[in-house]
Amino acid sequence: MLDNRGFDIWADGYDAEVGISDEENSYPFAGYKDVLGGIFQEVMTKGNARVLDIGFGTGTLTTRLYENGCDVYGQDFSQRMIELAQEKMPDAHLYQGDFSKGLVPELSDCRFDFIIGTYSLHHLSDDQKTVFFKALLNHLKEGGKLLIGDVAFETRAELEKCRTDAGDDWDDDEIYFVIDEIRKAFPQTEFEQKSYCSGIIKISR
Repeated sequence: MLDNRGFDIWADGYDAEVGISDEENSYPFAGYKDVLGGIFQEVMTKGNARVLDIGFGTGTLTTRLYENGCDVYGQDFSQRMIELAQEKMPDAHLYQGDFSKGLVPELSDCRFDFIIGTYSLHHLSDDQKTVFFKALLNHLKEGGKLLIGDVAFETRAELEKCRTDAGDDWDDDEIYFVIDEIRKAFPQTEFEQKSYCSGIIKISR
């Protein structure tokens, strides 16, 4: 059950399309609120955590972490997104860069308690995900966690069923997460399902 801090995450800046999809429990954003709220609560178990957000957008989730005492770092492709997020988080460390090419040089020596990515990392191929996740784990402090909130399925069969049910709404440009396949490279992977098409992936260092 989410507490009030979790519910506050999406109170403003909540994209209309995301909101409709979540409220109607439809692909691709069914469970969106619960995904963001779950990651928020996980990060808040550690006081003043140092957090890196990959593809943070306008900072909907990251701003709440910032407001609750986290030391926030972020990398996003869009300069405009960074400008909007920086207004909300003036002391955050935000950098522009294409994460499909890895982390920017400014983050190369940083270590984090949590690295998070919400609805952003599905733009990477499965092979790119594996390479990038291995690199990210090296940027975690001992006991740190990689937390990914996204469209995700336990098995390939569940993904294919969702693809069929979604019909023309399915986005073939996005490469969603299949937990059984991720565990081949990362056996320590945990998955907290939030809807029939979403959940939180946790990979500990």
